Amino acid sequence: MTDRDTLLALNQAFYRAFTNRDTAAMEALWAETLPISCIHPGWTALFGRDAVLTSWRDVLRAPSGITVEARNERVTLHGDTALVVCEETLGDAVLAATNLFAREKGSWRLAHHQAGPIAPARANVETPAKPPRRLH
Repeated sequence: MTDRDTLLALNQAFYRAFTNRDTAAMEALWAETLPISCIHPGWTALFGRDAVLTSWRDVLRAPSGITVEARNERVTLHGDTALVVCEETLGDAVLAATNLFAREKGSWRLAHHQAGPIAPARANVETPAKPPRRLH
């Protein structure tokens, strides 16, 4: 399995843990010794394993029943770090998300997650008329 395949599988495991509200699976994905951070939509930045994992316990404990899925995943490798940029779908909502992974003791671990809303596409945007052509 390539690093890219491993990272895509880990990214999917993150969203599976989120959907299943599986706290143990979520905690297992995050780095244990590297500095970690997280920015949930509308929240301030959280730093450190205790703060990040406490926030995920709170998020996963909340009754939602919403399936969270990743789509349009793109992996970029940067040595021992990698970004997975994707879109999260939560019901009808779509968010842009960045998941930063880093090698910790030889294994890829999640070091940062950030998600925020994407503005809805404007369906009826008028195309500006072409300016009149000058003939001189």
